[in-house]
Amino acid sequence: MERIAGLLGALRKKRVSARYVLDELKKLPYQDLGFAKVDTHRHLRRGFPEVVYARGKTNDEIEKISKGLLSEKSPLVITRANSKTFNSLKKTIPGIKYNSRAGIIYKRVAPHKRRGLVVIVTAGTSDIKVAAEARVTLEIMGNRAKLIEDAGAAGIHRIFKFIPLLEKARVIIVIAGMEGALASVVSGLVSKPVIAVPTSTGYGASFKGITPLLAMLSGCSPGVSVVNIDNGFGAAYFASLINRR
Repeated sequence: MERIAGLLGALRKKRVSARYVLDELKKLPYQDLGFAKVDTHRHLRRGFPEVVYARGKTNDEIEKISKGLLSEKSPLVITRANSKTFNSLKKTIPGIKYNSRAGIIYKRVAPHKRRGLVVIVTAGTSDIKVAAEARVTLEIMGNRAKLIEDAGAAGIHRIFKFIPLLEKARVIIVIAGMEGALASVVSGLVSKPVIAVPTSTGYGASFKGITPLLAMLSGCSPGVSVVNIDNGFGAAYFASLINRR
């Protein structure tokens, strides 16, 4: 608090500029809860607040971290959450919602409108959970998002009628398990950047997503970036950064 008061005093006396104060605020410490160090200034640095990863945390820990992040101007996002956590949190954090398909608990604020469109393409119906995580994240971050479902390489003709929509996108997220070929196929059809998400969908030799991950990393079509297995959130965050430009 002393540091903030000093900065505001210097600004009031016109010893420093508003830009200098803003840059200094971005560097200020986190909120130390003992078991967690909440990065309350990430919104200033990155344009979006810290996101809570629920898995492995108790409901009490998630509640305390969430309250540390709550702000009238910042959304709250809790990923990989379940209904038990939601039912616990809604008693003390009013206004939160839960998307069970995406596994995301969130509290939305009025976002800045984005001009660009993000299109999500899934190879199969089994990839929808990852797509839901990506879509909810995109929408919370203020993006326009559309979903093309079940258009994998095993029936590649299914994607052709969507090429006009893909061309309208500023960035495309392709989600696929099995052999992960869809990302290279989509990238070869359009001029847009593609974010590839390998999923754990597949039989034994897919090794719970390792095979599509390596296939996407080894793809011959340029302009494809690859995130981690089942990481719909990470793909959406990266897509939002591109869309913001």
